Amino acid sequence: MTIAGHTTSISLEPVFWRALELRAQAQGLPYSALVARIDAERIAVADPPNLASAIRCWLLAEAGDSPPR
Repeated sequence: MTIAGHTTSISLEPVFWRALELRAQAQGLPYSALVARIDAERIAVADPPNLASAIRCWLLAEAGDSPPR
């Protein structure tokens, strides 16, 4: 995956890839664009977590904002 012009790899469990794909579709974005957005938010904090952790936390926070399915 390329984020901000840099190729990177991300290790996530299949359930998180699926959740990321669903959130990207809901926002009308390719999942790489959503990951880039999450990455930009991640690096803006004083002590940023690794990208995979940031994605998991972002998905969990987003799930809290949605009605249960």
